Amino acid sequence: MNKRPAAVAATALTLALTLAACSDSGDNAGSTGSSAVSGTAMSHIHGLGLDPADQRLYVATHAGVYTPDAEGEPKLVGDSKDDFMGFTVAGDRTFYASGHPTSGGNKGLIKSTDAGKTWKSLSLSGESDFHALDSAHGTVYGYDATNGLVRTTKDGVSWKDGARLDALDIAVSPTDPGVVLATTAEGVARSGDGGKSFAQGQGPVMAFLSWAAKDGLYGIDTSGGLHRSTDGGTTWTKVSTVPGGRPQALTAVSAEHVLAATQTGVFESKDGGRTFKKSLAIEANAGH
Repeated sequence: MNKRPAAVAATALTLALTLAACSDSGDNAGSTGSSAVSGTAMSHIHGLGLDPADQRLYVATHAGVYTPDAEGEPKLVGDSKDDFMGFTVAGDRTFYASGHPTSGGNKGLIKSTDAGKTWKSLSLSGESDFHALDSAHGTVYGYDATNGLVRTTKDGVSWKDGARLDALDIAVSPTDPGVVLATTAEGVARSGDGGKSFAQGQGPVMAFLSWAAKDGLYGIDTSGGLHRSTDGGTTWTKVSTVPGGRPQALTAVSAEHVLAATQTGVFESKDGGRTFKKSLAIEANAGH
């Protein structure tokens, strides 16, 4: 894929997929009667994950990280109401994230080892905003939206720069550290060299990707259609449509276990995306 200047931020991809990244202002479909604090905080989701230590759901949002309480209502984890953008669960109680402090600026890469209660800044604070993060093969892969750049790090501090491209999300092969996929306006773009270069995007245009097993690669399109590939993204089969409209996040926990966030809730499937059950209700409130 051609390397374009990082300044090209308002691209065709942004225009095509903004609806997937942000809810429409004033769209109140799916209001659940949660408290105003919970509803507002849970109105814009940027990431999902299950802590393998206890299988608890964690949801990264525009105003902090949340988890369901005993009544199934969203409860703030820790005391940070910062804007969490890229978010990934790397292991037991271990999360990586990025985003923006409430005071403004960029967080760079941050890490939590207590399931999101506290966070430590690792690198690129004030410099980079990772809109997508993936942890695999002892490496953190990130899409630095500030610079339009795929980057990788093994220690969270020293980074290797890869390709410049206009993307919304990335996913790394669970079996091959060199294979990275990215969602672009042309379709899913593929890298075979760890993100150093990408072929032209092709196939269905996806908003988000998640790859948990060799035959368990999932993509969700801008209308909420869930697609699965068993051959690494060469071919795709539409499995279902996730309830709730436009997608906000997607995480494949395993080959058959999928989490998806849309405008009205976080939905869970344990049958490969064929059917979904609502795990957490949210309010479709204004985005950024």
